[in-house]
Amino acid sequence: MSSEPLIAREVRGSITILTMLYRPYNLIGTKLMDALLDELKVAEEAGARAIILRSGLRHFSAGADLEYFETRVGTPPADGDKDAKQANRANTYTIDFLQRLETLPIPIIASLHGVCLGGGLELALACDYIIAASSTKIGSVEVTLGLHPLMGAIQRQVQRIGVARAKEMSMLGRRYDAATLERWGLINLSVPDDKLESVTWTIAEEFAHGPTVAHAATKKLAYIAANEGVRAADEAMTDIQKPIWKSEDLKIGLKAFRKNGPGAARFEGR
Repeated sequence: MSSEPLIAREVRGSITILTMLYRPYNLIGTKLMDALLDELKVAEEAGARAIILRSGLRHFSAGADLEYFETRVGTPPADGDKDAKQANRANTYTIDFLQRLETLPIPIIASLHGVCLGGGLELALACDYIIAASSTKIGSVEVTLGLHPLMGAIQRQVQRIGVARAKEMSMLGRRYDAATLERWGLINLSVPDDKLESVTWTIAEEFAHGPTVAHAATKKLAYIAANEGVRAADEAMTDIQKPIWKSEDLKIGLKAFRKNGPGAARFEGR
């Protein structure tokens, strides 16, 4: 059995690069999700200010591990029985996993190449920024198995591109090119294949050099707005912004602005 890790970690200054190596296709299931959660914890505890999530294999991810839901095929379990409890645990785990990515106080940049399908797309949608090589094929293809996306793609597609496009993606199961999904607003940026690594790094540096405390508050406020609405975000805003007022980065930013104008601050991430 290969001793190759499921995820390779590289630290370059304040940026952590997580490279998925779960052969053959980075299939999404508890094994890879557990490894990713462990690596996110390490990155946070080490003080990372940006995280790049990418693949070291031919594809970013070809979808979900079939074993993750094959055990649920058949007659839906009755409330309270063993199978129902197992299904509920699986759903809870998935939700907790997505929430961990979406509320982690560090920007996560998903860098896509090859194919990014099914569960792989759902993983990317839980990140803060998605960049894709122009040749990447992206889609929610679960309908070809008689399913629909099981890990939150539908609702996150609705948030990003609206109901009509979300239903198109999940009900037709097509594979889209990166430029189309950038135009729709599902991903942030499509770049030539040979520029993916360099542009990903440039974007990660931009996040990492920013005011980390403010970025964490932005993620938290965006999460509340997307899931509970603008009113809830408004009501939470004062408490969420409290750490910003105490941060060294704010002091640095104000001092730099007074001295040299906007854009001159060198934030320290605290």
